[in-house]
Amino acid sequence: MTTIGELLDALAEEFAPPGVPPSRTEGRDLIAGVLDQPRFWPSAHRDDLVDQATETEIRAAAARRAEGMPIQYAIGRAAFRHLRLRVDPRVLIPRPETELLVDLVLAAQGNGRGRVVDVGTGSGAIALALAAEGTFDEVHAIELSPDALTVARANLVAIPEEKRSRLRFHEGSLLKPVQGTFFDAVVSNPPYISVSERGEMPALVRDWEPSMALFSGDGGMWAIRALVPQAAAVLVPGGLLAMEVDSRRADLAAAAVRDDGRFTDIETRLDLTGRQRFVVARRQEQ
Repeated sequence: MTTIGELLDALAEEFAPPGVPPSRTEGRDLIAGVLDQPRFWPSAHRDDLVDQATETEIRAAAARRAEGMPIQYAIGRAAFRHLRLRVDPRVLIPRPETELLVDLVLAAQGNGRGRVVDVGTGSGAIALALAAEGTFDEVHAIELSPDALTVARANLVAIPEEKRSRLRFHEGSLLKPVQGTFFDAVVSNPPYISVSERGEMPALVRDWEPSMALFSGDGGMWAIRALVPQAAAVLVPGGLLAMEVDSRRADLAAAAVRDDGRFTDIETRLDLTGRQRFVVARRQEQ
């Protein structure tokens, strides 16, 4: 059998560009990801043996990464808050800023009662985190892509078994699948990048992640402008709307909420880099 150290050395050579001294960082992160261990674990366990099946899995993931695939897709998993989620090119890779969106909802709702709906759930990251960490009676997850919805449903195993019954999955556009149901909170990380900005994006994102989840018409604003009135129609009085938005268009997103006329307490919130990243509001009392 092969040791962790031998694999680290081999992968360092594979990933090193010609003429550049090998670095073990990429191989270390890849091995840690496949083994579901902390990122520095491989360096501290160089003498540990790896069985043949695990070595084959690691080398296959390394081959995918060498082709340019994002490391999360190469491994097939991504971290989100306390969860380890299955991901592949059918869904976006969960981002750290989206973890803050979950924090906003939990804080605003006192960790939650009643119903919450996640619009455009993708891998299920937001909905699963809310179900796992909050005390909502029901967490609904809506996704337009049937392929992405398959991934989200598979990720149900990432949360404790006793909390899985809170989840309801729906296929469809925005809030149309749940019209007639009322919610205490609507949360969404919708597509918000303009198609005209495609060329400015990093190749790792542009060439691998699903376009449906990235790009929106109307200069990146179509999904947000369509979601706002639908959210107003399903939120209970005082209900929360929380959206992740493009920092370049946060003011436009807030204006879309304001122009609807049915929301109050409209605010933009910052991400960890100090950029306007979230828009939150409350449904007016009727």
